[in-house]
Amino acid sequence: MAKNLDVVLLCDYYGEMLTENQRKFIEYYYNDDLSLSEIAQNEGITRQGVRDAVKRAETQLFDMEKRLGFAERSRKVNEALEAIIESTEVINNYNMNISLSREVNDAVVQIKSVIDSLNE
Repeated sequence: MAKNLDVVLLCDYYGEMLTENQRKFIEYYYNDDLSLSEIAQNEGITRQGVRDAVKRAETQLFDMEKRLGFAERSRKVNEALEAIIESTEVINNYNMNISLSREVNDAVVQIKSVIDSLNE
């Protein structure tokens, strides 16, 4: 079974909506890098039982993302923040080298402060 690393990200968003066993198996499989056989042996169940639980959990995570879109929205917000940071640097460099406006400098500082607060 090939590992889809998007599952780890989706688990950060929606993991609490999974059953305890599903969360545990996903954690073992993705975070601890255990094989299905190792998980089965540790948990005293069949490899097929672990595989089914992991597959159900993956399906649920992808379904929740399809319906709610939190991970995709977060990715888009982060991309937008990166673009804002780049534009702020361009404005700041222009201001420092060409116009030396205190108002522009203050606005750049305020934008950077807001971005920093969003990244916390």
